[in-house]
Amino acid sequence: MTRIYITRHGNTFDKGDVVTRVGGRTDLPLSSSGLAQAEALRDHFEQNGIAFDRAFCSPLQRTKKTAEVVLASQVGDIELKVLPFLVEIDYGPDENKPEADVVNRIGEAALKAWEEEAVPPAGWRVEPAAVIGRWEEFFANARKKHGNETILLVTSNGIARFALNALTSGRGDHTLKLKTGAYGVVDVDDEDGVHLVSWNVRP
Repeated sequence: MTRIYITRHGNTFDKGDVVTRVGGRTDLPLSSSGLAQAEALRDHFEQNGIAFDRAFCSPLQRTKKTAEVVLASQVGDIELKVLPFLVEIDYGPDENKPEADVVNRIGEAALKAWEEEAVPPAGWRVEPAAVIGRWEEFFANARKKHGNETILLVTSNGIARFALNALTSGRGDHTLKLKTGAYGVVDVDDEDGVHLVSWNVRP
């Protein structure tokens, strides 16, 4: 069996900062609280005896740094591989805009449809079917290439939610949004296929 920890990077804003909708075109570093979240993940995995055999992240520095901090306590040299499909979505005209401005442009109903059903508002540059397909491809390859391994994968909220869609076909009681510094667990094996073990676990 292959076990995959789908993890969201830590915060990019601290208390008092103006929070903006940060997408794939905005490469922010972790904030101080985000670094603390990454360290909490590292300690959590270590304390629970979770050892990773390989790791993947997006090209964005916030995901790389989160992964690097987590892997710092691991035994052995684990290569951190960048997968382009894990890069956050492009929020189009709302990229790096304050959340209040985003809501004013798209409306509360459109934001709710995104949060609850992963339906992108007009102008956001993402093709849900394509992203879901990439997740399905990743899960299939994990079964073939990484049997009996434990994998760390660090991405962003806009991409992570489609992993959940790929696993549940939009059904289930789980909230699509993956909180910063939180993770979900997916098991892949030949007998049971791909199934969700947990979601939105935060140390």
